[in-house]
Amino acid sequence: MREALFLRRNRDRWASYEKEPAMDPDELADRFIRLTDDLSYAKTFYPDSRTVQYLNGLTTSLHLDIYKNRKEKQHRILTFWTYELPLVMAKHRRSMIHSFAFFMCFVLIGVLSAHYDDNFIRLILGDNYVNMTNENIEQGDPFGVYKSTDPLQMFLGIAFNNIYVSFRVFVMGLLFGVGTVYGLFYNGVMLGSFEYYFFSKGLGFDSILVVFIHGTLEISAIIVAGAAGLVLGNGILFPGTYKRLQSMMQGAKDSVKIIIGLLPVFITAAFFEGYVTRHTGMPIWLSILILLSSLLFVCWYFLIYPARLQRSVSDQMPRQPGIETDIHPENIHEHAIRDIISTPENT
Repeated sequence: MREALFLRRNRDRWASYEKEPAMDPDELADRFIRLTDDLSYAKTFYPDSRTVQYLNGLTTSLHLDIYKNRKEKQHRILTFWTYELPLVMAKHRRSMIHSFAFFMCFVLIGVLSAHYDDNFIRLILGDNYVNMTNENIEQGDPFGVYKSTDPLQMFLGIAFNNIYVSFRVFVMGLLFGVGTVYGLFYNGVMLGSFEYYFFSKGLGFDSILVVFIHGTLEISAIIVAGAAGLVLGNGILFPGTYKRLQSMMQGAKDSVKIIIGLLPVFITAAFFEGYVTRHTGMPIWLSILILLSSLLFVCWYFLIYPARLQRSVSDQMPRQPGIETDIHPENIHEHAIRDIISTPENT
């Protein structure tokens, strides 16, 4: 059978699987069996075509629905942290990469702006902060600001502020993602100006050792919150084969999970800033240990572990020929089938 005929016979059924959720477990299982049969056929006769990729993504999606609907008697919270959230992060790793790229570009803009405009730092950080820090530098304690407040009061205030800032970056994704990009811009430019200020005073290395004790988690949380905002915005702007409302609801659901997952990061960063950063005279090796441990945790939990878990879940799928592990439904474009049928070699 030619590929075009194979598509014409089955595309309406496949489209219904995407747009209409299964009403009961038996129907879901029947869909999965039929799709794996279709995928095996396509893999055998059209191994290099986009049909295989399309069916691959649809089959993977149904498998995850089956696994997700499995009854869980206990350990629901543990399952969220070890399974649900990492899979959401794996699903939206492109948004994570985009958020990181945006943020780093804006950091660079902050550095360059501060370098070429002497007044830019005061514009971004404020006259009061700059004047206070200049006085602390003259007194030989450039990071004295972290010692000026009671640790508990500082911890609570910073935890609230971190949650507020990241939540605002996330919610602004409702403005079609533009608001989230603006939030990343504001925070990125501020960080770039802040670091340039200390480097210009010859305190760049010291600022990293001190500020990034808490800053590693704090900045990472902003980037991840930015990814959540982009997921929300993408759900509105790019519904793909789904109805726009369905796409928006799915994007909101995933992005809320990401924000909930950041709560321990916010709290830990606030604890470090309130109770640890104030010890500016701690040994260099201890500062580096805390900094690197925080960085390794962020990279492992939000990037490495999700990718490994995703592969592990895919490996649990029935060993039908042709099922790949790295294709997701969100990567399938709305007109993929139409494009394949219109290709001359298939007609």
